[in-house]
Amino acid sequence: MRGSIRGDRALTRLEFATLIRATLSHKGRGEEKAGGSEALHPPRQSDKNPPNLSLETRFMNDVPYISPLDQARILSEALPHMQRYDEETIVIKYGGHAMGAEETAKAFARDIVLLEQTAINPVVVHGGGPQIAQMLQRLGIKSEFAAGLRITDAATIEIVEMVLAGSINKTLVGYINEAGGKAVGLCGKDGNMVTASKVTRSMVDPDSNIEKVVDLGFVGEPEKVDLTLLNQLIGHDLIPVLAPLATSKSGQTFNVNADTFAGAVAGALKAKRLLLLTDVPGVLDKSRKLIPELSVKDARKLIADGTISGGMIPKVETCIYALEQGVEGVVIIDGKTQHAVLLELFTNQGTGTLIHK
Repeated sequence: MRGSIRGDRALTRLEFATLIRATLSHKGRGEEKAGGSEALHPPRQSDKNPPNLSLETRFMNDVPYISPLDQARILSEALPHMQRYDEETIVIKYGGHAMGAEETAKAFARDIVLLEQTAINPVVVHGGGPQIAQMLQRLGIKSEFAAGLRITDAATIEIVEMVLAGSINKTLVGYINEAGGKAVGLCGKDGNMVTASKVTRSMVDPDSNIEKVVDLGFVGEPEKVDLTLLNQLIGHDLIPVLAPLATSKSGQTFNVNADTFAGAVAGALKAKRLLLLTDVPGVLDKSRKLIPELSVKDARKLIADGTISGGMIPKVETCIYALEQGVEGVVIIDGKTQHAVLLELFTNQGTGTLIHK
């Protein structure tokens, strides 16, 4: 439920999220009870590897001075949210152009470690469209698109796999580990986690006005999610970081849209939340104002009347699919907003557009 945060001192949502992270960043759930030696939980890995204090000090300087009493109030206000997500799985799709900025990516990684510190089980799925485009351009490989999807030929799929499962995945894993977490970089091919089938799309030829089937090459959509590998990681101090690649039954590698991949994984896990971090603030109405909350019924109406259009349609369809598979709520968030994940999970107002049944 979303509402306004109230207190003796008015804080912006950013200050609130900032101070939650700064206050909790060294307080793991594995610490001993006051006055006793019995642990609340076994020590979490991030308790053993505290983050770089210089980064933390610089981060704290980004907000005005907050008294210890106000810090305590902030934690008190965050408590109901922490209890709601205690030991729950949250799938976060990290994508868009925000991935290209190193400091933004590092701040995102620190926020992910904070979730693990507070006994939340984060699973990260990342995209990489802009990075793939840059690498293809550097190698002189021309990209073609149809029906909103990249046509992925044999030469392109090699580059896609190299960028997604290689440089992007391992860089993000490194940032999370640097912040004190213990990330494991994987893709859908590992352990046959995600099996995909070839995507088929149709489009209307603008010249003949005849609908035709488009061959997108090695582009797939999830057919089955095997949780064997993820179940060995989730809840064991490890943070899965997944690249959206999958394999077919015959062993062919497929490039999968990151939103779709995240939705399939979240649905299989029955995640408490799926957060889609994108380049947009959320679903907008016809006046271009943010819609903070939508039911599935409302979302379908907005698609039908054209309010939701273009690239937002497949995102919302992914949200609906995930909800139908058992995810409790899906939120479309602007990934460029500082601490977007913390604002959504640990404050009353949230951020972006929450879609629910």
